[in-house]
Amino acid sequence: MKASDPNPLRLLVGSFGVLIAAGTGLLLLPAATPGGHSITFVDALFTATSAACVTGLVVRDTGTAFTPFGQVVILGLIQLGGLGIMTFSVVILSALGRRLSLASRSVMSHTLAGVAGKEGLRPFLKRVVQFTFAAEGAGALVLFLRWREPLGTVRAAWAAVFHSVSAFCNAGFSLWADSLVRWRNDVVVNGTVMGLIVLGGLGFLVVREIKRSWRRPRQFSLHTKVTLTTTAWLVGAGTIAVWIVERADALDGLSPASQFLTATFQSVTARTAGFNSVDLAEFTPAGLFILMMLMFVGGSPGSCAGGVKTTTLGVLALATWERIRGHAHVNAFGRSLGRSTLENAVTITIGGILFTLAGLFGLLFLQAPHSALREMHGEFAALFFEVVSALGTVGLSVGVTESLTPTARVLVVVLMFLGRLGPLTVATALARRSREPDWKHAEEDVMVG
Repeated sequence: MKASDPNPLRLLVGSFGVLIAAGTGLLLLPAATPGGHSITFVDALFTATSAACVTGLVVRDTGTAFTPFGQVVILGLIQLGGLGIMTFSVVILSALGRRLSLASRSVMSHTLAGVAGKEGLRPFLKRVVQFTFAAEGAGALVLFLRWREPLGTVRAAWAAVFHSVSAFCNAGFSLWADSLVRWRNDVVVNGTVMGLIVLGGLGFLVVREIKRSWRRPRQFSLHTKVTLTTTAWLVGAGTIAVWIVERADALDGLSPASQFLTATFQSVTARTAGFNSVDLAEFTPAGLFILMMLMFVGGSPGSCAGGVKTTTLGVLALATWERIRGHAHVNAFGRSLGRSTLENAVTITIGGILFTLAGLFGLLFLQAPHSALREMHGEFAALFFEVVSALGTVGLSVGVTESLTPTARVLVVVLMFLGRLGPLTVATALARRSREPDWKHAEEDVMVG
């Protein structure tokens, strides 16, 4: 790369910054809010960041606090943020026949987990966009057919498109104040939304391998195997755990079939989607803790989802198991994991934990600086939940978002931004590369554990 070329990671961070700034400006326009009621700068920034970072936390009800124009702006931010603004830029430049710079190619390779396959970056990105619009279109069609009778043709069409895009991009924005609580017994709505969430959260490389296996059977890559295995375990274990903990509380009064459907939906959506089909304020502390663990993990690399990623958890679980068995190498599915993969998984996890703790401290300091623990009651857990939700770009909340102070909202904006791009990505983009040689000193062991 030439010295004059921009830093790819800085270009990625900057593109999201520009997108958020543009969205904030559009939401500040009088046409974005009904009745000429203006929105504050902090609220506009919060909403734009939440949409662009596909988080779903809201300080104003999307369905009532914004006009159709404002809702279109939010949906545009979700779509651009979900796929990555650079993806659209590359596809447009490709259509115009312009050549991509080395920096742009590096940014897109990083955004899509560094894997474009042998077909090249441009064809791969075209397939990404085509698949995205196809999945969102199919989901919107199913939702429209389900909602046409109760909502009417026009309302059903807009609600179907909005929720389909929001679900596939793992954004969690809804046109209803109660999210999807009113549809929690509807198998079609729940099934469609969950399907879109899973497709959007698996990662484009995984989806491509699955699609190719239908045409001609082929062995999946280790990445796809770890992703699918970990995802299946998380969905299954999350469903069972939520049902066991909440069957006599948040799920009480529902039929067994409805309890299972609701528990499954919350297990799926907690991994960065942000929709809810039950009031989370009714969850027990144990139930919220389960959701927090799912939110922390998130989706898979190269997808619309956030979190530390399923493959990170899978790699750590495999490494721990092999270590317990006394094995020096980590083997899985007939392959051996490299040392760099293990180091990256550990670094990402530790970074996620540290940023979560720092965010929790900041939110406690800004939101309740003079409150004693006995006076806070459940606020500590609520703020902890909010931090994990923001960093995981999930969007689930127990109702504390709208009560945040302006300074606390700005902190959550920062957490959502870090969560979307990854704390390490942002830190690497802002840091200067060391000019010192990468030498190695004599080894010496330190007792740990």
